[in-house]
This record gives sequence, C-alpha cells and structure tokens, in this order.
Amino acid sequence: MPRTKVKVIVTRRLPEPVETRMSELFDVELNSSDTPMTLDQLAEAAGRCDVLVPTVTDKIDGRVLARAGDRLRLIAQFGAGVDNIDVQSAVSRGITVTNTPGVLTEDTADMAMALILAVPRRIVDGVQTMQAGAFTGWTPTWMLGRRIYGKRLGIIGMGRIGQAVARRAKAFGLQIHYHNRKPVRSQTAEALEATYWDSLDQMLSRMDIVSIHCPHTPATYHLLNARRLKLMKRDAYIVNTARGEVIDEAAMVRALEAGELGGAALDVFENEPAVNPRLRALSNVVLLPHMSSATLEGRIDMGEKVIINIKTFIDGHKPPDRVIPAML
Repeated sequence: MPRTKVKVIVTRRLPEPVETRMSELFDVELNSSDTPMTLDQLAEAAGRCDVLVPTVTDKIDGRVLARAGDRLRLIAQFGAGVDNIDVQSAVSRGITVTNTPGVLTEDTADMAMALILAVPRRIVDGVQTMQAGAFTGWTPTWMLGRRIYGKRLGIIGMGRIGQAVARRAKAFGLQIHYHNRKPVRSQTAEALEATYWDSLDQMLSRMDIVSIHCPHTPATYHLLNARRLKLMKRDAYIVNTARGEVIDEAAMVRALEAGELGGAALDVFENEPAVNPRLRALSNVVLLPHMSSATLEGRIDMGEKVIINIKTFIDGHKPPDRVIPAML
C-alpha cells in the first residue's frame, strides 16, 4: 500500500505534536472541532479512508463496519481498550485492528493510588471545606477518616496496571491481594508480597479496599454485581479506573446509600458520559471525569504508537500492537 495514497481519518483532536507528525506522514483528515462523530458519520468516514483512527468513545460496531465498504484496511485505535470495537467483525472483514497498550500504565496507576487515598482520608471533603471558608481550627474529632497503612487491598486484574498499583500500594504499607485469571509469576508475587485468590468471592469478603484493573469484556460485564457487592465489608471501599461496565452501578449506588459500603472512588461510569445523579449526591464518593490516563506525556506516547502501527502496516508488516479476537 503506497504511503502517498493512504487516507487516514482521525475522529477526535489529538495533541498538537501528534497531529503535526501525522500530517507530515499521511494524507490525514483531522477533526478540528473535536465534536464526537455519530454512528452515521463514523460509517461515512470509514467508507472513504484506508485507516481510521478512533478513540475509546467511538462505537465501531458491526453496523459501522458493514457500511464501510472495501477500502478500510486498518483501525488504529487511539487507546488501550478496544471494547468499543467489534474486533471479531473487523477481522472477519479483513480489517486489522491495533491499539496502544503499555504507555498509560504508570499514569493510570498514579491516579488509582490517589483515589485509594482520597475517600478513606476524606481529601475532597477537606478541599471543599477550605474552598468554602469553613475551616475554623483543628479539633481532635473533626474530619476523621480511616487509616490506610496495614489495610488489605484487593486488586481485580493483575496485568501491567494492576501490578503498578500494587507497587505503589506496597510502599504505603497496604497488604496486597489479587484475583486474576491465573497467578502472576512467582518472582513478581514475591516482590510485591502479593497473595493470589482463585475465588473472587472469597477475596471480596476479606478486603478493605478493592481496586479494579480488568478490561471490559462479556466475561467481566457486571463482574461486581449485587450479589458480590453484598459480600464486601460494610466499611470497604471500591476504586475503579478501568471500565464502568465492570460494576453494576445501580447495585453499587443502592449499597452506598444503604451504608453497606464505606465509599467509592470512580473515574469511569457504566453509561459515560452520563453519571447517575444519585452517585453525585453521596458524600462518601469521589468522582472524576475519566482522567486517570490524562497526561500530556501519555497522550503523546499513545499517538506515537498509533503512528508506528500505521507506518508498519503501510510497509506491509504486521503492526506491533495488533489485536486479535483470541486476546480479548
């Protein structure tokens, strides 16, 4: 595929250095308005380009792919997750799918650790008190939170990000526990002093804090459902920087309202960008606007991966970050 003839369409604004480099290398069409595309617009774009560069908020389902025609050869996702793309349908149509794994690990782990601290230590409550001018002086019983040191942290999904969170949490004196499809390497477990739980139910019932780091797949949809949420301690906290669909959000809200959970810190939501107003009304919840990976360095690194995937594909080789259905 000659590079000069390759048409690339990018669905959202990307950092300026990334857009500049793409413009130098490809016949690229950028979304200068940064307005999310509708399904019809995505299908129209897919039908007149060789390479589509979507983001995790673009739904590239079978309907879009069916209308794309025969020109589209590569979907170079700007993001690590690919649950927004019907990868099986794409591959069956001869379309290669790539993503940008690995570059957001440390940024996401930083934010997860911040959220692990935020709710038990009531950091947001303290900030709001100061901003409102309501601080009248220190007293022994005011603004009491819960100690982090020595508590049990249960990590769901011990991949790159889960392990990065474990390293940070261990430094804070948390006891590391995890549930994964299989145990991590023995050297990793020893370094983190991490305990593996084959049973998610048993782990949940014993943890003080649960942090989610697994992808959204059919197998993980509502992994934390109403039954499993009831297994957790009444003073336990949930942290989610992965995907909102992993938690039954309505069941979690009911548990929080009923005092059956200690609190939650969420960067992702089941029906993004919509956020359940009952969540916003809770005082023991910290909500962020899907910003765990939002660093300039991380976004530029993502863009560089997209460019490498496109260039490798154009040159007739398998892109380094190719996604195949068996990996999902």
